[in-house]
Amino acid sequence: MKKIFFTLAGTKHYYGSEFFKPEMRVQLEKEEDNEYDTEAIVVKVEGLGKVGYVANSPFTVLGESMSAGRIYDKIGKKAFGEVVFVMSQGVLCKLDEKSLLDWQQD
Repeated sequence: MKKIFFTLAGTKHYYGSEFFKPEMRVQLEKEEDNEYDTEAIVVKVEGLGKVGYVANSPFTVLGESMSAGRIYDKIGKKAFGEVVFVMSQGVLCKLDEKSLLDWQQD
């Protein structure tokens, strides 16, 4: 199965991105009541809560990573990912393949 990458955006509005490290686990959760983005996926870290969102704009999506709109229908209400790279432009993460497999079996 092809790996799915996504960009974590909006970290400056919460705790910043300095504490992210490669292999750190993150939780994705659909934010169905978001009035600004019907495909919003919030990103949380255990112990902190919300740390940002899956990028959903061509201006914030890094490289070949997928936008929230492209991931939204591939996951259930919750999914998990892992930090791959922390860069000045953003945090690149990889979607946990089990999150996709669970969704496909629902």
